[in-house]
Amino acid sequence: MKIGIDISQVVYRGTGVASYTENLVKAMLRQKGHEFVLFGTSFGRQKELWSFIHSLPTDSSFRAKTFSVPISLVSFFWNQLHIGRIERFTGSFDILHTSDWVEPPSKIPKVTTIHDLMIYKFPEHLPEEIIETQRRKLAWVSRESKLIIADSKSTKSDIVRLLNIPAEKIHVVYLGVDDAYFPQSRNRVTAVLHKYRVQQPYFLCVGTREPRKNLQRVLSAFSGIAQKNMSLVIVGNFGWGEDVAIIPSVKVLGFVPKTDLPVLYTGATAFVYPSLYEGFGLPVLEALSCGTPVVTSNRGSLGEIAEGIAIEVNPENSSDIRRGLESMILLTPAKRKALVQKGLQHAAQFTWEKTARNTIEVYKKAVSL
Repeated sequence: MKIGIDISQVVYRGTGVASYTENLVKAMLRQKGHEFVLFGTSFGRQKELWSFIHSLPTDSSFRAKTFSVPISLVSFFWNQLHIGRIERFTGSFDILHTSDWVEPPSKIPKVTTIHDLMIYKFPEHLPEEIIETQRRKLAWVSRESKLIIADSKSTKSDIVRLLNIPAEKIHVVYLGVDDAYFPQSRNRVTAVLHKYRVQQPYFLCVGTREPRKNLQRVLSAFSGIAQKNMSLVIVGNFGWGEDVAIIPSVKVLGFVPKTDLPVLYTGATAFVYPSLYEGFGLPVLEALSCGTPVVTSNRGSLGEIAEGIAIEVNPENSSDIRRGLESMILLTPAKRKALVQKGLQHAAQFTWEKTARNTIEVYKKAVSL
């Protein structure tokens, strides 16, 4: 097959949609017997688009096309007016995999990944611009996409209920864990913690600083724990909403390069991720892959992905989050070792090769419809 994929979202470093696109494309290019057309749109971040493209293996069967156009203008023409078929700019292909942000018109069969339906479930936590853009995009997805990929069974259920799309059109394809995430050596942990001036023991939070990540309740829970030598380390760019109010023993690192993130996971007493809502929850698997126990939400996809491996808490109850944190402090060495081993075995089931193979199977079904 000749497959067209929108890679525009790779410029949003540190986000789930960027990680999904980067890893899926790299795994796709390792699948033999297919050609790929990678296209992306960015006005101010062309350098980042081409940096990703140049990182791909040169012996892969792909060609790339980028457009230096503001995403707001692209959204106006594709999501609102819905004019300007993509194949006029990129050439033709057999199947089109559209992005998280825009829905280009096309006569080519389309598959779309819907990561989550945050705009309908928690609109109060999003800027109005994002809500309107996503609603327009999803309206076209509902009408035009042959098949839809959901990151989890929980997201599939949301799509059926909130968008009234038949369940048979939606295929669940779990994400994978990048090979970079594995338990790091003690020397590497020591060096990276020194670089960021972080001292053990610490809890770790990773993700864009936005309301649904629930960081204010994490801070409230952390401030009430009994062990006073613990610190809380927060990794991720600021997104929107009210930023976290820094309290003693809390360190905000902002964006951290991918080379350092597995080390920060490995050195943590626990990874803390009581998000209000996620389409999948990739950081949970990243932490487990690094041998780090997890405290996460008992809601939606997070409970589904963790499968009883993590300590699950009510994300809307700071006291329950505190209970989860304290349970990690109180783990005996034997119980911690058992929990780490279960986490490593569980996370090993999620690979990007499997994600790529299952995604291509969805393409084949869409083309045959």
